[in-house]
Amino acid sequence: MAHQAGGQRSAPRPVPDTCDTQAYLQDYGALLEYMSCPSLVVDHQWNVVMANRAFEALFGGVRPHPTAMPGENFLRFVLFHPDAGEILGEHEPAWCLPMLAQLRTALESYGHDQELQAVRREIAQDPIMEAAYRHGLPHWIRAVGEAATRLDGAVRLLHHPDPRHGRTECRIVEEAPQALRELGYRRLTMVLRESRRPAAPARRPRRARGAASHLTAVPAPEV
Repeated sequence: MAHQAGGQRSAPRPVPDTCDTQAYLQDYGALLEYMSCPSLVVDHQWNVVMANRAFEALFGGVRPHPTAMPGENFLRFVLFHPDAGEILGEHEPAWCLPMLAQLRTALESYGHDQELQAVRREIAQDPIMEAAYRHGLPHWIRAVGEAATRLDGAVRLLHHPDPRHGRTECRIVEEAPQALRELGYRRLTMVLRESRRPAAPARRPRRARGAASHLTAVPAPEV
């Protein structure tokens, strides 16, 4: 099966135990390795079921984090890892808000899911992220439309560590072949586009490990 980027998991994700399903997933992982673009398969909790070497190359340099490694849970990485903004360009408006919308949709379908609820509780512990989820997200959706919450087809900025790509854009392509869909999985591929040539703006300094994740795009609630 394809690589797990960003470090080893503490425990493997459950995999259906039928021979046909295991064989299909093994072959699907081999297919991912033929792709030159970062690609991953996630479940409804955003746990990464498999990811290819191109994904590993994009995110392999991030620092260790106890709960938010990109090869373990991509939702948690986007929202909580202090290095996420180093790779995901325009991190807050282009990645955090759409992923908060994805979380909201998942909670509507799987309201009692313990892992999704744990993410929701972690958001609630940060006043700025809570304000983003409760107030900023609805305002953003009203301003840009529901279509902006969908990942498929979205064009996003990346800061690729490979200088051959550098500051570039990717188009996210979401697919769910029937066999994956029946397992509750879907594949996301970041199709890299031609690199942007102008110099990148100054990035925010890295947060110290363990520092709170604040969304500066959403003002703090008044007290």
